[in-house]
Amino acid sequence: MSPETPSPINLPAGSPLLRVLIVEDDPMMQLGLEQSLAAHPQIELVGQAEDGYLGVEAALKLKPDLVVMDIGLPRLDGIAATQRIKKELPSVRVVMLTSHTTETEIIAALSSGADAYCIKGASVDRLLAAIAAATEGATYLDPQIARKVIDHLKPPSPTGNVANLSQRELEVLKLMVEGYSNPEIAEALYLSPNTVKTHVRGIMNKLSVDDRVQAAVVALRSGLV
Repeated sequence: MSPETPSPINLPAGSPLLRVLIVEDDPMMQLGLEQSLAAHPQIELVGQAEDGYLGVEAALKLKPDLVVMDIGLPRLDGIAATQRIKKELPSVRVVMLTSHTTETEIIAALSSGADAYCIKGASVDRLLAAIAAATEGATYLDPQIARKVIDHLKPPSPTGNVANLSQRELEVLKLMVEGYSNPEIAEALYLSPNTVKTHVRGIMNKLSVDDRVQAAVVALRSGLV
């Protein structure tokens, strides 16, 4: 992301500068972000971190207004880092800036508390639009992935019986919502991969959905997790 002439993000007159923390492990991407955002008259860069753990530590220490967060981070991914930041600092806005565009990752990122989802390679103006929307309390979705979210936010099937999920199925479903793969779920819950597959099939049957993303959407809409 190269520096461009910055567009205004239209903070209210007299507002203090928007304090921004960057969490990004790619040195070139990090440099491009720093140059682009530092050139903006309404933004103050307060720090940067190269992995999820350091990002959480920096957020808790610096208490920025907004975090620009990658998903594919070392040690602790951006989704888990966002969850931890939002738990401790719920007023901090988080803009995901990532190359990840799968439905599961998008839903997991938004369910973690992310306020905006922007794709790497987009123009600086698009990132600033995401920052502006998040600052105003709105949710921003990059046009490249908005359709994927809309398609999976259709009302869940009325035949899905969420009350019939067992406690173990709820535990598996929570990790599905967070974007865990079956092997990761197996490791987290000390289960065999085959047992996890059985639970996932049972969850989808009980919720009357066809895939993991739809199951995550039903869970989120129903307040299950």
